[in-house]
This record gives sequence, structure tokens and C-alpha cells, in this order.
Amino acid sequence: MSVSLEKLRALKRQAGGAGAVTTVTAVTAVTAVTAAAAVAAVAAPPVGSLQSITGLRRLLGLREKALSLPLRSHDREVHGQEIGPGLRYTEVHLPMPAPPHDLSLAFAKRAEETVDPRDLLFFDTETTGLAGGTGTRAFMIGAADWHGEGLRVRQLLMTTMAAEGAMLDAFSAWLSPSTVLSSYNGRCYDSPLLKTRYRLARRGDPLSALDHVDLLFPTRRRYRGTWENCRLATIERELLRIVREDDLPGSEAPAAWLTYLRGGSARNLRRVAAHNHQDVVTLALLMVRLVEVESAGEEVVPFVEAP
Repeated sequence: MSVSLEKLRALKRQAGGAGAVTTVTAVTAVTAVTAAAAVAAVAAPPVGSLQSITGLRRLLGLREKALSLPLRSHDREVHGQEIGPGLRYTEVHLPMPAPPHDLSLAFAKRAEETVDPRDLLFFDTETTGLAGGTGTRAFMIGAADWHGEGLRVRQLLMTTMAAEGAMLDAFSAWLSPSTVLSSYNGRCYDSPLLKTRYRLARRGDPLSALDHVDLLFPTRRRYRGTWENCRLATIERELLRIVREDDLPGSEAPAAWLTYLRGGSARNLRRVAAHNHQDVVTLALLMVRLVEVESAGEEVVPFVEAP
């Protein structure tokens, strides 16, 4: 009996030890599962909050923006000769002889004054915006003058931001003490903008000392109310009989230049150059026409085809 009792006690002890081990293991497993669930709950927001964020973005009209780099266009050709890093120069001669006599400035309320046609420099700028101020810069300067047997049209184009100083220096070289500037609203916009750029570039101002005949004001005095407005395009069409084809509006010039700087196509930038070219040619024609109208004492003189 004693042997059987001892065996029963040994079996009981063995049974009690295994149960304890099993209990400890089970408690450890439950603790681990609970900890993992807590970590997962912290790492991932509730499903309801994700749906709320998605719904809010949908109400606000927001869309996920795909991260993509702009593709560089293969059409990068711009006209002209590179005369410096990032600066292009174009020169064209048109068969438009200079008037054979001095031009009266009576149309500009300067009745006693005349100007030698070869002293005139018709200029226009294409800029990064119309607001003006120190944040606006001219990326293209076009100018026309009577030189040799016809009208010479010159253009400077920046293809990099760093070329501004070289462009300003090149434009200064076109001016002399006898130069008479002529523009269309340039006295209020183009000239002040260039003066600001010269000052910011730590260069002397070559414009303030020069005479300036702004054709906008005499044109507006004479033709206000005759046509729908006195924009240069309207004056071209109604007074000079010039109709542009595939013309890029001046308001799109900033986007065309910035697109090119970012590696985009040069197509619209070439259209900007064509627009600028026509602007300065029109200024020369308009000056002559205003002189003729004033001398004839009429509102409009018969149109004569330019040679």
C-alpha cells in the first residue's frame, strides 16, 4: 500500500507542475497578442477617420497630385545669334526708306519742334508681367530705327536669368545723346521698368536724359471714340490696315518665356519674338502716319501701301 501511495503522490506532483507551466505559457501568449493588437491600433487610424478624411478632401475638391518631372521638349530652337551666355541677338533690315525730311512733332503738341527720322529709336519690351515693380523684368527688348537704306529691326532675348546684365549693356550701346525714343505707352511702362532694372543691376540709367515721344497719347487724343479702343492692334487694323496672323497676345508672353526656361517648347517664344518685331515696325509706320494726318488737318488720311 505504501508503494502505491507514493506513486500516487508522485503522479499528483507531476500533474501539478505541468499545469503550472501550461498556465504560465498561456498567460504569456495572451499578453503578447494583446500588446500586438495595441501597437496595430496606434499605428493605423480607425477606418471611420480614414473615411472622414477622404470625404473632406472630396468636399474641398482636392485631388492627389502625381509627382512627375516636366518633360524637356525637343523644340528648343530660338532665332538669332548668341552674343553672350544666354543672350540672343537678331537683326533684320526691311525695305522701308526713312522719310526724306525732318518730322514735325505738332501731333504731340510740340508744334515748334521737329526730329530727324534717323535719330528715332522705336522700342518695345516683353516682360514677365504687367504689374511692374522690382519683381518684373524684361526678357526681350526690340527696337527699330532707320539705318542705311531701310528700317533696321534689332531684338535682344534672354534665354537665362543670368543674361539680364548683358542685355541691358547691349541695349545701352544702341543709344546715343541724340537718340529720341518712341514707344506706345512706354513712357509709363517700358521706360520706368527698364530704369528699375538698370538700377537693380547697379548700372547707370541711360534713358532719363533722352527725349521720348510716346505715341499713345496723341493717338488717343485724336481717335478716342472713333474706334472701340486705342490699343495698338486696333490702330494697326483701322489706321494702318495691318492685320496680324497667328499673333500671340502680349498677355501670354510671360508664360511662353517661363515655359521655355523650364525646358518646354520654344514655339510660343518664337511667336513672342514675331509679335515684338511687328510692334516696333508698327511704331515707325504710326509715327509717319500721325505726322501726315496732322499736316493734312484731317482725322484720317487715305491709306498708302508702304513700299
